[in-house]
Amino acid sequence: MLLYSWNVNGIRAAAKRGLLAWLAAAQPDVLCLQETKSSVAELPESLTRPEGYTTYWADAQRKGYSGVATYSRRPAASWRRGLGIDVFDSEGRVLTTTFDDLELYNVYFPNGRASPERLQHKLGFYRSFLEHIDARAAAGHSVVFCGDVNTAHCEIDLAHPKANAKFSGFLPEERACIDSWQEHGWLDSFRYLHPEERDAYSWWTMRTNARERNIGWRLDYFFVHQSLAGRIAAAGIAADVVGADHCPVWLELA
Repeated sequence: MLLYSWNVNGIRAAAKRGLLAWLAAAQPDVLCLQETKSSVAELPESLTRPEGYTTYWADAQRKGYSGVATYSRRPAASWRRGLGIDVFDSEGRVLTTTFDDLELYNVYFPNGRASPERLQHKLGFYRSFLEHIDARAAAGHSVVFCGDVNTAHCEIDLAHPKANAKFSGFLPEERACIDSWQEHGWLDSFRYLHPEERDAYSWWTMRTNARERNIGWRLDYFFVHQSLAGRIAAAGIAADVVGADHCPVWLELA
């Protein structure tokens, strides 16, 4: 099962830059998109019903903001929006689809740079999400989650760790949350297979030709519960795919 995750920073903008042509060529079994920035009602059928795919959507209440969508080559057995927590669900950040025994969470985690209040909102989301997925795993569900986590976990995961140590996205308290995920048995699939790989990034600022110089951050992940470790066949970053400030990341499950 080939899974892709991509923060497209506006699905209509990504469509103009070749999103559907890429989808037709890549042919993932499931594609999870974040930051769609559009209500599904505003989109053309080419995006809501692309050939060969069923789509599921979680829009934000605020127009032109956040939002996630999941495209799958076969219909999900079930699907749902949100975590059941209004303060988070109003922002359209979580979409869950189930395929056979696999419960897949497509998540656009909050950004904490706007203000101290938004940083606390982000940390609260991290804690609530961990509590939720821990409960699902404890109940016997096979859980995978992916998306734009909006934090680079370790120094190896961004080009200039020292220069960014005091900025949201690489703060100690944000990184500690990811530490806690791992302590609870959640595996970063890319690092599980490539523990020492450097210069592997999924986001680059649009300024200063950062992408051309590969001055980036690894902000996009697939996390797999440790009970599924034996099913991780491959994982990677499609850094050659353009169309947004992020690139797709992928996971292959046996």
